[in-house]
Amino acid sequence: MMDAQQFLAEFGHIANAPGGIGKLRELILELAIKGQLLTTPDSATDARTLLSEITSFRVELVHAGKLRRPTPQPEIEDSELSFSLPTNWAFERLGNVCEIVRGVTFPSSKKQTIRASGVVACLRTSNVQAEVDWDDLIFIDEELVGREDQWVQKGDTIISMANSYELVGKVALVREVKERATFGGFIAAVRPHVLEPDYLYLVLRSPYMQARMRVTASQTTNIANISLGGMRPIPTPIPPKEEQSRIVAKVDELMSLCDKLEAQQQARRKLQNNLRQSTLQAVASAASPHDLQATWTRLADNFGQLFHAPEDVDDLRKAVLDLAVSGYLSSHDKIDESASVLKEKILAAKHRGIGDGTFSRKKHVKPEELAETTLPNHWTSITLDEAISTIDAGWSPACLPSARDDENKWGILKTTAVQVLRFLPHEHKELPASLDPRPQYQIEVGDILITRAGPKNRVGICCVVNTAPPKLMISDKLIRFHIVDDLINPRFVALCLSAGEPGRIVERLKSGMADSQMNISQDKLRAITIPLPPREEQLRILTKIETFMKIVDIYSNGLRKGERIAEQIAAVAISALTGIAIEQEEEPMKAPQTELIAPLRLGTTPGIKDQAPLATILARHNGEASAKDLWQRFGGEIDAFYAQLKTEVAHGWILEPAPAEVREKSADVVSA
Repeated sequence: MMDAQQFLAEFGHIANAPGGIGKLRELILELAIKGQLLTTPDSATDARTLLSEITSFRVELVHAGKLRRPTPQPEIEDSELSFSLPTNWAFERLGNVCEIVRGVTFPSSKKQTIRASGVVACLRTSNVQAEVDWDDLIFIDEELVGREDQWVQKGDTIISMANSYELVGKVALVREVKERATFGGFIAAVRPHVLEPDYLYLVLRSPYMQARMRVTASQTTNIANISLGGMRPIPTPIPPKEEQSRIVAKVDELMSLCDKLEAQQQARRKLQNNLRQSTLQAVASAASPHDLQATWTRLADNFGQLFHAPEDVDDLRKAVLDLAVSGYLSSHDKIDESASVLKEKILAAKHRGIGDGTFSRKKHVKPEELAETTLPNHWTSITLDEAISTIDAGWSPACLPSARDDENKWGILKTTAVQVLRFLPHEHKELPASLDPRPQYQIEVGDILITRAGPKNRVGICCVVNTAPPKLMISDKLIRFHIVDDLINPRFVALCLSAGEPGRIVERLKSGMADSQMNISQDKLRAITIPLPPREEQLRILTKIETFMKIVDIYSNGLRKGERIAEQIAAVAISALTGIAIEQEEEPMKAPQTELIAPLRLGTTPGIKDQAPLATILARHNGEASAKDLWQRFGGEIDAFYAQLKTEVAHGWILEPAPAEVREKSADVVSA
């Protein structure tokens, strides 16, 4: 049995680490199946007696025609075992102690969502939750179920055999058959023979068994598939029969304590979030510099209690931006040109531009006034309608799926190029050579961009173009505008549209039938009112924000580092308690600081079942392509591309590039 004192000493490290309760649950399961959770009494029988009983039971099933004759499994070799068991336990192949029945893949045309006469329920992977979900069911004709073992039985453990790699292997115990049901081809029923169903369920969801099953999984595209041939030989720890119910009861008891601990942590987290929000709200709503100093001091003094995770600091970033837009991050300098004079200059320049035809006259819009914000006395406000000189949206033709590989080609910006106060020019797609570009939509430094259409959380995002690679155009899902004679700093305009009351107005003006597709029109944008401080003060505010954000980044990085350390300590603690080796995450493969000049060429043509997507692409393109072109056609992350390339070169499906034909890449190319 494990050392209780050691467990208590390490408990806090594990429970308080990110995902710590989940690690505790895994630890409990792992200790349970290794015989380290309970002391085995001297009177306990030997598991080998139970295995003999299982063998006899299975022979009877075969003779009765209720079980197909199993394929003989070889004896378990010591080299297959990663841990030892108590002396009266034993390892046995999984396929020798249970029946594993794979479901049937029924044609889509035979499935329906409505109960009717002659149909039965059919479980799918979505029904495999913590317990079987009997609510979200589909139905098939009963006559399609051809074998008796295809019916769900009480005591079955239902397992997801084909799913994303993260979800494959998920299990649920059938404690009650609520209606006659079969199961589809992406899941299987694991049916114990003599073993306690709850114990087998416990084993199947243990980290040991989950890892062994995933090792057997093959993966095509984004679907991993566990094979029956890979599951059946897995060495499975078997305790004596009378020990199984005791183990299950102790696991249930400990899992219940985990539930309570998790609920307490969630309640504490909720209180912390509420406290942080109220503190930040007090900072943002400070009525005077004195109030701001007092509330900010309170925040700084209690930082450790208010911010516990890197994402918590996002609230602080937002608060800083809100303060900036409200006038709390800078002070009045008497030598500054007044905001009222600045506004008069803007209006006069706008009037002249419309008069001489430089600016087009727009229809009048009703202003969205600032009703909640008390601006400093030396500030004023202005509508974007009054301040904008030009405004347009771009063009969205059908583009190639990837970014261009040459700045001599044209590209169309995606909406993801516009992040909150950040511009990402590499987020674009290449314009097909068959289409003529529209240079009037080409971006320039100083353009103010705001996303016009898309999911709700991506509409109204604003930034300024701070770097403008040639031949990049805006799409029609982006609005671009400029301020008259640049009399307002474009970065300050983007700030106003991203924070404070103007930011909330942007949120309110979004419209659409569903959150998945929202819109904000040019007219609504022009109606928004933004604060207007003196030009010199705008620059001071932006400079102070940069300083604040560097400090906030330090806070965030510190919290992130703390989380990593906590995770490492928890992993070490679990390793010490269980003897399970810590699986070190491989450093992600980075794009090398080199560029392949030689083209990549097809080697041995892969077979249909070979996992060789890169060689397949080459085969479709005359057997040759540049590394960058192949990566873009591959469509995955650069790390995944190079890992796949390495694999396919090793198999000979792609010829190894000539070592001499490699050159150093410039920093800007690497970062792009």
